[in-house]
Amino acid sequence: MASKMKIETRHWTLIVALLIAFYACYTLIEPYVGSIVLAFIVSLLFAPLHGKIKTLLPNKSNLAAALSCLLLTVIIIIPLIVVFAAILNQGLKFFSDSYAWFSSGGAEIILNSPQVTYAINLVNSLPIEPITAQEIAQKAASTLSKFSGQMLSFSSKFVGDITGMFVNFLLMLFVLFFLLRDHAKIIQTLRHVIPLSRSQEDTLLEEVEKVAKSAVLGSFLTALAQGLVGGFAMWLAGFPGLFWGTMMAFASFIPVVGTALIWLPSAIYLLLIGQWEWGIFLIAWGALVVGSVDNILRPLLMQGNSGMNTLLIFFSLIGGLHVFGLMGLIYGPIVFSVTLVLFHMYEIEFHQFLDKQDNS
Repeated sequence: MASKMKIETRHWTLIVALLIAFYACYTLIEPYVGSIVLAFIVSLLFAPLHGKIKTLLPNKSNLAAALSCLLLTVIIIIPLIVVFAAILNQGLKFFSDSYAWFSSGGAEIILNSPQVTYAINLVNSLPIEPITAQEIAQKAASTLSKFSGQMLSFSSKFVGDITGMFVNFLLMLFVLFFLLRDHAKIIQTLRHVIPLSRSQEDTLLEEVEKVAKSAVLGSFLTALAQGLVGGFAMWLAGFPGLFWGTMMAFASFIPVVGTALIWLPSAIYLLLIGQWEWGIFLIAWGALVVGSVDNILRPLLMQGNSGMNTLLIFFSLIGGLHVFGLMGLIYGPIVFSVTLVLFHMYEIEFHQFLDKQDNS
């Protein structure tokens, strides 16, 4: 009995020491967790193409992994940098032109419209401090000027942060190289150290892989699709399509309001300046086409989330955004899905006890 107690004490001591060591290691790599997780997700998405490269280069795992990383850089990252630079340039030009238009009397066209005049009179009839069209114009011009300054500051900051982004990208590529090269060894090690049965390990690892892929596809491809169709409509209506399409893609991550944050004010602006046909077109396109992309494409792409219904997916996304930022769109669904899988394992493992409790 004493021997058994000593063994159990030794085991628990080892486990506690290991947990402390793991936490210490985490504190060391915590600033780089985003790059590591991103490398893990990219390795899952890039696995089929890397598998073909490995087939062409048998027994040359280092070269195959290096070529995969190089191919990823060439076909994704470089075009992305070029497009992002074009987006910044288009955004700066748009806000500069808008401020010039506003300052040269464009604001009066909107403020003198019957709709705005009626709205101002309605507001002034309330027991609050009255406002005038001139005050609104001054505040709007000031806001637009500040926003233009913020865009300029952001572009300068972006240029200044290129070095940091480049370092993070190199770190991601470095991790990706080893994840691609040593994928089989990493999975084998995980299977060995996880104290679960082989079937439970398979279920858990498959779920993490499936959910990570579906979270990327569900969130980022939906955002890309909404940005494309929304940007196309904005371009038809006379706005800079590339810039506002990108803004729609980012806005699609915002719960509830989503892309309406972009296309609705644009449509109202068109209605106020008398372009009724384009204003109505933007409202119809935003509500029917852009909204349909989110309602149809996201659930279709995220169907790999282990029994997660729409409510759980919604809370996993907004909760992930709140806690982890943009990467929470991946972390949130993974946390929820793994929890559901573990709960299902619990039900199977303790089914006799649970059935006995139900019948007692």
